Amino acid sequence: MINPKMINLLSNRLRLAPFNSSDLALFLELSTCPVIMDHVYDPMSRQEAIAAFKIKVQPWTLSSNQWLTLSITDLASREKIGNIGLKIVDHQNKVAEVGFMIKQSAQGKGFAGEALSLIKYYAFTELKLTQLVATCAVNNHASVKLLEKSQFQRQQLLPRNTLINQQWIDDNLYSCINKAAL
Repeated sequence: MINPKMINLLSNRLRLAPFNSSDLALFLELSTCPVIMDHVYDPMSRQEAIAAFKIKVQPWTLSSNQWLTLSITDLASREKIGNIGLKIVDHQNKVAEVGFMIKQSAQGKGFAGEALSLIKYYAFTELKLTQLVATCAVNNHASVKLLEKSQFQRQQLLPRNTLINQQWIDDNLYSCINKAAL
């Protein structure tokens, strides 16, 4: 049995741990920032972000229909620099969606790729998932590059898939297969 509260994923530079009350400021900073949200969804109001955060800190299990959200902490500075998470979207076939957001000040330093590697390892080895998927705006070039570098392959174009700032955005659907599960 997996105890999500015990998740503590480490690399040389990062620690991923489940969201808790100390992550509220990080979540508010990320989810209300128009620049960060430019390729994700409309920035939230403070009240919307607080309500969403209350859901993100709820207990998570493999049978949950909500996100397992992990904070990303830079071990050198001890600063919380982003979040990454997964949501089981197909329980029968063991498929989860992944998503991540990194503070502007921490972007371009390889942190998102490192965090994605950690969560992929956890998803495939500990959770025994067979596939991870990610949805990414076609014009989010940094995330497209990161997903492809992380062995995610583009599966299909999702035209006019996401409404951001009253404009429909085309997304790509990416997939990464757990080769050990084949």
